[in-house]
Amino acid sequence: MKKEKSLVYILIIGIILGSVFFIIRGQIFASAFEVTDELGGNIFPSAILAVATTDTVIVKPANPQYLGDPKGGFMIKIKSNKSMSKVRIVIAKTPFFDQSITDFILDKADSTYQLFPNVIWNYQALKNNTQPTPVSVSISATIDGKDAGNIVKNYSVRSVNECLLAYVDSKRKFHDTGIFFAAYVNEESPLISKILREALDTRIVNSFVGYHYHTPSSVRRQVYALWNVLQRRNFKYSSVSTTSLSSNIVYSQRVRTLDESFNNSQINCVDGTVLFASLLRAIEIDPILVRVPGHMFVGYYLDKKHKQKEFLETTMVGDVNLDDFFPAEKLDSTMHQKSQNEMSQMTFDKALQYANNNFLKYEPRLKQHARFCLFLPIVDDVRQYIQPIGK
Repeated sequence: MKKEKSLVYILIIGIILGSVFFIIRGQIFASAFEVTDELGGNIFPSAILAVATTDTVIVKPANPQYLGDPKGGFMIKIKSNKSMSKVRIVIAKTPFFDQSITDFILDKADSTYQLFPNVIWNYQALKNNTQPTPVSVSISATIDGKDAGNIVKNYSVRSVNECLLAYVDSKRKFHDTGIFFAAYVNEESPLISKILREALDTRIVNSFVGYHYHTPSSVRRQVYALWNVLQRRNFKYSSVSTTSLSSNIVYSQRVRTLDESFNNSQINCVDGTVLFASLLRAIEIDPILVRVPGHMFVGYYLDKKHKQKEFLETTMVGDVNLDDFFPAEKLDSTMHQKSQNEMSQMTFDKALQYANNNFLKYEPRLKQHARFCLFLPIVDDVRQYIQPIGK
């Protein structure tokens, strides 16, 4: 009997000691840092590519006190052991970036720091990612040479076609990031020269000279030449704009690249706007992206000093029912027996009228920078911050 009791006591003591061991072991080997980000575990290739060659930081940390480069996106929260603590952060290789090692010096003792390690992006892999892809990111750290643990966190790498519209940071502050639409304006696309050649072949204009003649009519004529050639290419309106992203932290919209729009001859309001803006930039006419709730259209300056501007409804470049835009005028009934050029000129004039009226309607909200409203001239100053994504 005594022997059985002794065995029970030994078993109980063993269980207690084992539990204590695992608790202590967990405390010893638990990661001494935290991995977080401002975009709810989402990585946007378009946002990374847009600022890759600039010093621009669009997605900013909610707490302005940090070390490192926020463009990398991965934020490490870690506490210093003593003054001048040495921290090394290692991010393991994935299909979207190579292994990176970043060292930091934490000058204050017993303080929590926000660290943004460098990320060596595989830019071609980001450009090639055309649908949301999960990726596991492994991050490890050492403090003063001692292991601080390892964390593996799953992220969603969004499609390169997803434009980050806005996000709500960790302090619940809303940030509009509509400037990223400028990344889809690609005036350097090799396809543009082909389109310009086709436009010149129509003989609507003899050359594309931008603001050389200093007259609004000259600028408008060049814009119409571009409009005409896109209609000859039989562009169709296609309203594909939604994404699979479901979040109350980040907002995005699908945007076709220039290559996709040309190859498929399909555009929605955003696609048509960035496509037309790309062509305008290529002929040295300064375009404007105008975004209002649920819609986008293009504008352009009629003079080099930007004193005059007008706007164009790009969705009307496709095969559309004009009565949807001007129901009182019954325009579709007037289209019969008109030549292709006559129809093109008529739709261009109406597209100007419709867009200019729309701009006047929303101008007060645009001036107030209301939520999801954007007035963005694509000029050289913008290109200092946002570069085209490219192919």
